[in-house]
Amino acid sequence: MQESVKVTGNGRIVIPSAVRKRLQIKSGDELLLDVGNGELRLRTVPAAIAQAQARLRRYVKTGQRLSDELIQDRRAEAERD
Repeated sequence: MQESVKVTGNGRIVIPSAVRKRLQIKSGDELLLDVGNGELRLRTVPAAIAQAQARLRRYVKTGQRLSDELIQDRRAEAERD
């Protein structure tokens, strides 16, 4: 999906309704803005989280819970202190 938008005098753009509906963006939602390679990219926070989880998933074994490992490490660290 590609849409054309214009930048107003004060630097604002309006995200077209069809795009907001497709991405389930509601008034007051927080978006993340990335700039790189001459591009401006907006992502919803849930989309950014899902992308980060997908990147990390390849390093985590099936059934492994990193949160359990972190808790175990913290408890061991607390016992040493």
